[in-house]
Amino acid sequence: MTAGSRGDVAPYTGLGAGLVRAGHEVTLAAHAVFEPLVAGSGVRFRPLPVDPRAELHSARGRRLHDARTGAGKLVRLASMARGAVDEMTAALVEVAREGEVLLVGGALGPLGYAIAEGLSVPALGLHLQPLHPTAEFPAPVLGTRSLGAVGNRLSGRVVMTSVELMFHDAVRSLPRRYGLAGTRVRRARPVLHGYSELVVPRPRDWPAGLEISGYWWPHETGTGRLPRELEDFLAAGPPPVFVGLGSATVPDPERVSGEIVAALRAAKVRGVVQKGWAGLAARGDDILTVDEVPHSLLFPRTAAVVHHAGAGTTGAVLRAGVPTVPVPVQFDAAFWASRLTALGTAPGAVPLRRLIAGTLAPALRRATGDPSHRARARALADRLATEDGVAPVLAALARLTR
Repeated sequence: MTAGSRGDVAPYTGLGAGLVRAGHEVTLAAHAVFEPLVAGSGVRFRPLPVDPRAELHSARGRRLHDARTGAGKLVRLASMARGAVDEMTAALVEVAREGEVLLVGGALGPLGYAIAEGLSVPALGLHLQPLHPTAEFPAPVLGTRSLGAVGNRLSGRVVMTSVELMFHDAVRSLPRRYGLAGTRVRRARPVLHGYSELVVPRPRDWPAGLEISGYWWPHETGTGRLPRELEDFLAAGPPPVFVGLGSATVPDPERVSGEIVAALRAAKVRGVVQKGWAGLAARGDDILTVDEVPHSLLFPRTAAVVHHAGAGTTGAVLRAGVPTVPVPVQFDAAFWASRLTALGTAPGAVPLRRLIAGTLAPALRRATGDPSHRARARALADRLATEDGVAPVLAALARLTR
């Protein structure tokens, strides 16, 4: 079970497909809009209410951009989420009754664990971000500036408490509304994290039970080919720069699109601009606008990738072995952008609030012109290709069910 944007769902489609190949029966519970992502995977799908794209484009969703800090965005997100949680709880309980084990995405942690306890079934956490407190870095959704060992740990506890409060009413309603047993003892759950230790090493102060498995690459649906128009564009010149903000939204799509086009031309590179949830658009012989395309097919054929630094797209760029310019928008994006910079695959980040041609163009020139960024990206991609993120999940399931 998971909730959120495409990046909060797609990794579980690949993980689910791997579990199916190993002989498990898998059902993915996620927002209905994402059902096409499991096509051909062998994973069954159960839709949850709430359209996350519509939520982000609503008046409440647009107000997320008004917050200038990670804490401010978290407060606004919590306000948005409470109503959505109430809508989703009934569907989550219904599908959970059919399961022998609940695999709980980080976005639904407290509610998923309460449902598992109420049904007396084992549960395993599957996180896409390092959410648990550590002295080594602050909570990813609150920024990247270290607060010291004590402050970093405290920031992690604050975020986890905020998430628990988000689900408080839904958890309390489980016995009364759905006949589930009440939560008796709050206890630690085993959690696997769907990214590589090469990207974020396991914090040394994490307790046993919190492990890093490696990336869960999304299941690729469709024909395994790029659209003909895109293939023709790729063949017509040197590798382009990809620019896309994925499931992130922006306050002024027209202005942002204009700055992107100006930056691409100032850097003297061709561009593929993905429309995405932000509604970006660009025109010209040197720039092509596309809808959804498989990252695994397109990214390796680009000169660099400009993206919103969500966890899923960050993984896709690292897998492709190409330089990158992260444009963090909100939540954990600044954390992943800082990791890309530290790894040397990115020359630095260009936050959305500073996204103008004058800042993006120099970053593009460094990303495409400095061969060290491509060399580091290629070397890291080669190492990631040897990892198997599904195997630790299979081992954890075996321990839970023996």
